[in-house]
Amino acid sequence: MGNPNPCCVPSIQRAAVLNMSRELSAERERATTGSTDGMVRLDGGKFLMGTESSEAIPQDGEGPVRTVTLDPFYIDVSPVTNERFRAFVDATGYVTEAERFGWSFMFHTHVAPEEIVERVPGVEWWCRVNGVNWRQPETPAHHPVLHVSWNDAVAYCRWAGKRLPTEAEWEYAARGGLEQKAFPWGDELTPEGRHLCNIWQGEFPGRDTAEDGFSAVGPVDAFPPNAYGLYSITGNAWEWCSDWFDKVYHVIGTRANPVGPPRGTGKVMKGGSFLCHQSYCNRYRVAARTSNTPDSATENITFRCVRDV
Repeated sequence: MGNPNPCCVPSIQRAAVLNMSRELSAERERATTGSTDGMVRLDGGKFLMGTESSEAIPQDGEGPVRTVTLDPFYIDVSPVTNERFRAFVDATGYVTEAERFGWSFMFHTHVAPEEIVERVPGVEWWCRVNGVNWRQPETPAHHPVLHVSWNDAVAYCRWAGKRLPTEAEWEYAARGGLEQKAFPWGDELTPEGRHLCNIWQGEFPGRDTAEDGFSAVGPVDAFPPNAYGLYSITGNAWEWCSDWFDKVYHVIGTRANPVGPPRGTGKVMKGGSFLCHQSYCNRYRVAARTSNTPDSATENITFRCVRDV
């Protein structure tokens, strides 16, 4: 055989990134002591991650489609609820970052004008409101816990003997065994006119017609689960993943139990929320992704845990 085409030979930098990625994946955090009550065991194996759909958001790095291999793991059937988070706080005395900061972010239609301290420039529908945290305003026990930062989520996971899912684990679980479908149930958002998740209907950001039954976060089991038995995996509230966000790292990194880059400024969030709408934030698709800083907390971010087998 002749010499390979130089274009096919990885650069020294690319090879170094791949090697580092393999090392990080091999040394990834493992959690094996937590209870598996309320979790389902997934076999792992190979699946197609990402998308090259015309709806993909280029700056988010949703593609390319690549074959990823995962070890078996357990995952919560629903996001952590207020009830479960309260048990953690009662047992440990933990104080969330929003409680320590003294404020969190609320959507503009969910707060009285006189309570708004400031609006976020460029996305004025997000308002800083004093006194808001996972306790206030109060939501039912069976709703996902909100106003929790990535750091808060990690603290809960460690207390529970679990960890946050990697982005790959989250996407594998969300797909429910379907290959390259836009949603956990297929490619049609509302099959036969049925709403299967809590997202925005109407004109964003002015009026949500709540055709799906909700204009804010709803119960974790408000809609049917996917084929793996996972509730609220699409819409309702964003879910934290363990990975640092990067739009190109996964192109170079390992495809075996990937854990993302070693550093960054934002952590991956998946699943979308009740505020997602095709005209503004079409990120309730399974392959979609976004990020936020690890200390951020809002009324549309939550998390669920995984445990190694």
